[in-house]
Amino acid sequence: MSGKSTNIQSHFNFMRLRQSGFTLIEVMVVVVILGILAALIVPKIMSRPEQARIVKAKQDISAITSALDLYKLDSGSYPSTSQGLQALVKKPTSSPVPSNWKSDGYLKKLPTDPWGEEYQYENNNETLHVFSYGSKGPEGDSEIKNE
Repeated sequence: MSGKSTNIQSHFNFMRLRQSGFTLIEVMVVVVILGILAALIVPKIMSRPEQARIVKAKQDISAITSALDLYKLDSGSYPSTSQGLQALVKKPTSSPVPSNWKSDGYLKKLPTDPWGEEYQYENNNETLHVFSYGSKGPEGDSEIKNE
């Protein structure tokens, strides 16, 4: 008798497992709903990559400016325009050579802007200008700079 009851129990377990899945219609309804949501949301997300690049460039410029401030604290002045931002990574050998340059530098490496170009640097009598040409390059009018 126990053999027969085991067969009946396993039959009921099989039927319960078989009924616990989703039907094709249920799956299709979910796929259609996800498709509608994607059609509404994706265009809004896809229109923002340029805005994200601008935010990233501003964050990089802020980090570079902070590193330049630390450089000035240690050296007494900002790197010259000719020394450029490379002075934050490698101790300058051209004048003015910093006397108290931090041994591991102020940045591990110089970041490139989100468009794959180098950040620009100018030092006009200790007035700094750190910027990216932006998406339009040097010929365009999309410059992103430190404020």
